[in-house]
This record gives sequence, C-alpha cells and structure tokens, in this order.
Amino acid sequence: MNVHHLELFYYVARYGGIMEAVRNMPYGIQQPAVSAQVAQLEEFLGVTLFQRRPFVLTPTGTKLYQFIHPFFAGLDRMTEELQGGETRRVRIGASTIILRDHLPDLVQGVKRRFPGLKILLREGYPAQLESLLLKDEVDLVVTLIEKKPVPGLNSLVLLELPLVLLVEKSSKFTAAEQLWKRDKIDDTLICLPAGEAITKNFFQKLSDLAVDWFPGIEASSVDLVETYVARGLGIGVAVAVPNKLPQANVRALPLPGFPPAVIGALWRGKTTPLLQAFLAEAQAHAKRVGEGTARGGAL
Repeated sequence: MNVHHLELFYYVARYGGIMEAVRNMPYGIQQPAVSAQVAQLEEFLGVTLFQRRPFVLTPTGTKLYQFIHPFFAGLDRMTEELQGGETRRVRIGASTIILRDHLPDLVQGVKRRFPGLKILLREGYPAQLESLLLKDEVDLVVTLIEKKPVPGLNSLVLLELPLVLLVEKSSKFTAAEQLWKRDKIDDTLICLPAGEAITKNFFQKLSDLAVDWFPGIEASSVDLVETYVARGLGIGVAVAVPNKLPQANVRALPLPGFPPAVIGALWRGKTTPLLQAFLAEAQAHAKRVGEGTARGGAL
C-alpha cells in the first residue's frame, strides 16, 4: 500500500470526512487531491473504506484505521524524542476572550523557559474544546469548566467570575431583584446555549427563586450577548470580566447569590514539564486578575 495514501486516509478517518481532514492536516493539500488518492487506495485494496454521506467507516475501514493509528498518532511524540526528549510544541484551545486578552501573557512567560517553543492555538466553545482534548487534538484547554471533573481529564480551577445581567444603559432596571418581583418577565433573555456552565448556573438559581424566564435569543459567545444587548434586543446573562469595559450602551447588574462561572485548565494524561510551566503561569495570571476583581474590576 502507498504510505502517503494511508496517511491521507488516517486524517480522513480521524476527522470524520475529507473536508474536515483538509482543514486539520498539518500541511496544505486540496480536497480533490485527497479524494483522488484515497479513491486510489480503495481501488488498490478492492474495498470501500468509508461511506461519504453521512461519513462512517466501513468494517474494513475501521480495521485499517485501527492498524495505522498508533503509527501516525505517535509521529509527533517520536519527533520530540529524537529532538532530545523535550517537548517543543503545545496545542492550546481557549475561548476568543482568553486567546485575545489573557493567553499572550502566559505564552510570554513560558517562552522564557522554553525558547523556540512552537504554539498552535484553537478557538472554540467549552463543549468543543473538551471534545478536541478527548480526541487528542489539543494538549491544554483554558475555558469555562464545571467544578465536577470531566471523566478522563485533569482539571485545575483558576478563577471564579461572578454572573451579571447586562442591560441597556437607558434601562429602568437598577437591580436584578426588580425583575424577580414581577409576576411575568416579558423582556427577551439573551444567553449562551443551555449546556454552557454560565447558563446552567443562572437557571439553577432562577429555579431556587421560583422565577420563570426562558431564553429568547441563544448566542454563541459572551461578546455576542453583549452586542445584542447594546442593540436593544433584550437582557443578557454574562460574567464580570476584570479590566474589561462594557460597550458604551451597556450596564451590568450584579447577581448576588448566583453560582459563579469557573475558569479552569483541562488536560489529559501525564503533566509534562511544559504543561506544568503553562499551568504555573496560568495560576499566577489568574491571581493577578483576581486581585483586579477585588479592587473593583468589572464589565
């Protein structure tokens, strides 16, 4: 069998399709080339390795993937060993805010200890990032986490951020309690998807308060929640982020007694010296951010 064809099939099987493989492969190759070469592999073997739509490996494809997976999945680790046994690359997943506002400080600190370090960044939501970690597509995730550990993952709590309601600056509401006293809340609620920790914590406390308020707009990020509030489309659920100023047309109302959002780090397996360095930098940075919160930093 052509080894390059096997490598292309490995990526197609790993990422669940040809388009997904093209987007995630470590070198550039066009979709038609991948399709043609994987088809050549199937023609040589006289079998079908996977169904195209929807993607699913055939029993033969599964057998071949299980055979080649240990080799191709282990190439990065072997490279590190041949280069002296010290990891020279780390793949980090995080939300947009963390990648933009916080990760640069962590990277600078770690690169002082590991010169020449190569870093790959992946952006995503908590559920996506956990999935990438479980599939060994990232080494470390910094995101909103549940306090209850995820099976198969190591976790480290870095920071707890209080929940807030976002309203337009001209809103008549000055405290969240004004909403809870209403018989019915007619204002549109803007929040993250139901599975996200911020949303779960918010509705957990609403249930305790015997308050009914259902999402009217589901947004994919806290930044998007704020943008929609600023445009007058409703009231949003977010977190108080230290040293981050709100948009000009937005105010934050505290939510005393609501469970905080927990920012944490997730990783799999053994904690390498490189991962330990990132965790130490993350803890130090979180401490500085927490001190900023104590001094009054907020949205």
